[in-house]
Amino acid sequence: MRTTRTTSARPVLTAALALGTAGSLLLAVPGPAGADDDPVTRAAAESPAFDALPANSPATTARRAFTEPLPDLPDPSRGYPREQQLPPDPVNPGDKSLKLGLTPYHGVVPKLNALQRLGDRVSVEVAGRSAGGHRLYLVTVTAPETARQTREQERMRELVENAPAAAAKDPRVKAAYKTPVFLNSNIHGNEWEGTDASLALVERLATANDARTRDLLAHSRLYFNVTANPDGRIAGTRTNANGFDLNRDLVTASQPEARALRQIMVDKQPAVLLDLHGYVNGTLIEPTTPPHGENYEYDLFLKHTYANALGMEAAVNGLGLTPAKDGVEPPQIPFRDQEEGWDDWPPVFTPQYAAFHGAVAAHTVEIPLQVNNGAYDSLPRSELRRRASVNVAVAGAALDATLDYVREKRRALIADQIEFFRRGAAAAAQVPVSEETVPGVPGIGPEDVYTTTFPRAYVIPAGGTQRSPTAAARLVGHLLAGDVRVSRAEQAFRLSGRRYAKGSYVVDMRRPKRGLANVLLADGRDISGEVSAMYDISGWSLGRLWGATVEPVHALPPVPSRPVREAPRVGYVAPRGDLRLPLRDPREVAALNSLLTQGVRVRQAADGSALVPGSARRQAAAAARTYDVAFEATRLTGGTPLTRVRVAAAVTPGELFALREMGFDVTPVSAGVLNAGFDWSGVNVLFVSAGLAYGDLNPAARRALGRFLGRHGLLGRGAAGAELNAAAGLLPVKPVAGDGDANGVVRVVNAGGRISGGAPEHSFVYAPVWFTDLGRGVRVEQSYATGNPLVSGHWRALPDGTGGPAAAAGRASVISGPHGVLFGTEPLFRDHPKGAFAQVGRALFTLATSWNGTHASSGRPRR
Repeated sequence: MRTTRTTSARPVLTAALALGTAGSLLLAVPGPAGADDDPVTRAAAESPAFDALPANSPATTARRAFTEPLPDLPDPSRGYPREQQLPPDPVNPGDKSLKLGLTPYHGVVPKLNALQRLGDRVSVEVAGRSAGGHRLYLVTVTAPETARQTREQERMRELVENAPAAAAKDPRVKAAYKTPVFLNSNIHGNEWEGTDASLALVERLATANDARTRDLLAHSRLYFNVTANPDGRIAGTRTNANGFDLNRDLVTASQPEARALRQIMVDKQPAVLLDLHGYVNGTLIEPTTPPHGENYEYDLFLKHTYANALGMEAAVNGLGLTPAKDGVEPPQIPFRDQEEGWDDWPPVFTPQYAAFHGAVAAHTVEIPLQVNNGAYDSLPRSELRRRASVNVAVAGAALDATLDYVREKRRALIADQIEFFRRGAAAAAQVPVSEETVPGVPGIGPEDVYTTTFPRAYVIPAGGTQRSPTAAARLVGHLLAGDVRVSRAEQAFRLSGRRYAKGSYVVDMRRPKRGLANVLLADGRDISGEVSAMYDISGWSLGRLWGATVEPVHALPPVPSRPVREAPRVGYVAPRGDLRLPLRDPREVAALNSLLTQGVRVRQAADGSALVPGSARRQAAAAARTYDVAFEATRLTGGTPLTRVRVAAAVTPGELFALREMGFDVTPVSAGVLNAGFDWSGVNVLFVSAGLAYGDLNPAARRALGRFLGRHGLLGRGAAGAELNAAAGLLPVKPVAGDGDANGVVRVVNAGGRISGGAPEHSFVYAPVWFTDLGRGVRVEQSYATGNPLVSGHWRALPDGTGGPAAAAGRASVISGPHGVLFGTEPLFRDHPKGAFAQVGRALFTLATSWNGTHASSGRPRR
């Protein structure tokens, strides 16, 4: 155990649901403490209720996120600098940066154009566009390179990853390979100052002629993502224009900003990454507390991350800032100074994701003085600008110290990056951390040791054993975009007595980025017993949650195969007869909504699938091409007519985005919208999970809501949905809430039918809810599995012994009745658990059709 200064762990947020005497549902959640008094955890800088905020982003930003392509890669034969005159962005006097005396977004381009004119060291490229349509600028600072020299750098970069044993022996790599360094700023839009510190550093590096600068730029390439979230910078919000926290999206990559960030990591292969945030006082500098991700090569990572943290700490202290004079506390390093509460377990944070692409030093740095949220609105402008100036100086000190470390340790950084890739390619064992394996890092204990056993490969089967070819193709495409190698079998093969069809995909784990492949595809681990609470998600398996069949194997004989460059298309329409769309995948739901928009007469079968008449084969073929889905031949007849569903949704940003991804017509609502007088005409279903409490409605809004629910249906999720159901007196059930921090991948049992037919055997929970005391007319659609339903994540019982996975085991997780459907799981969480999306789509169609006539005509096979 650590013996240095500790702070208390992040408080466990608990929520208790109970039925009051009047039948209303009560939700009790402790309010957050003041920022200055909070323990030093991520919770001190970030709202723990962030994912409960209601969404209201426009449909246009979602469409842009669905379709925004990454720009073409620059010609690798071009040398450096790669200068271009950027057209200006429109001046926006409402940019929230201006109040702080910082650079507004529209002020970035003039500075970048001026910096390029200062000499031959600065290049600017457009790395993509945000959900709001703003350009993302990648600035490269390095000593000039001829085209030949640039090609040589690229050759060495590829050698480091793809032939690490050869790279380790190559004298050119040791002598001439430039250390790639990635400096990321402003991924949270209302944490502004990293951008200004970066621009100031670029300006200094552009012209400085001292020996240290010349040496640094001769042996390094410095990549600056100057504002990773321009939407939030302008609006003064943590999130982008779709309401997404981009520092949670790297595994899912639903947003264009996250995809651009991922591509930079793939293309540039940084050995060092710095991610500038705010605000924790004193400055917080990673490495983190346990638990540490089990898929890292953590000995290599901790060695450099801790050493660089000490340098940053010294640089910040060297500014002479004091609590009495400046309100700035001394810096802190969570690994050294805390027991738990600031972990690096999930790969969703930028530094942790970068570690799987070869970064052996990667940090979040939280600058000290708060200028956002309540402080932005309440403090005098002069105080805000004083604080922002201090924060720019602190961020600048962290940047300077990191570059000093890079200059001094560049050979060791590249050697350890090569070793990272070598271990993956050679299937070498991970090295557990200890004071012997990571000398110079004090206080390493058994609580810091997390390793895993890698399978030999993963197989994504083809043929009849694949649950969803569409989901499999999407997963393969996602893996390839993240630089995970995938091959495709050219003939059938057998493994462990199991036959796999020709065309099955194989992810060989003897590859340089085995950690990335495993962290995405593996089940994960139940770490409930390791620490008292986690900051963010603790389970995320794409292998379990994305709807495709994925199987780990522990032997891999030679299989004739070829590398996959892009996921092949699987869209198909049976050539004769009527058609069936299984509705197991969000793309299938989107295809169905497209057909309904065109007026195609589709019916819902008893198993929840969609029956399409053969006369609509032309429209089905277009949908198959657009959404990459397969329409099967069917003999089923009958079924319930489906209509286009219009949804009024008081939901989280991730849920709103997922609904639009499935093609639903969604109108965001909230208690405020309803109180202002909402037009319910044309709405088929109300979906509530956030931002709409019955007690917050005025009498007129309550009456209008009551009239709507008397004729239409409610889809409720979590505590908010259950509370509204109880207040409206719809489904007679008792909701029970687990630990409000509990989250992860869970095993479930599906009842089949219109809502859960064909659903996966796994789902996702965050603040899980289950249902007991089911009244008349309530059907269990899905239940938590018996035993321990948690596969991976963190889910403990509450202090009184209730609320844990044992209490949820065997209980209903999704229920339905004549007036509504309630989910206790989180099937649309942050747009991530793709395999569960279709359950929500099916529920919406079922609720809408139940009011357009009964389900009297079930689909039946034709003889």
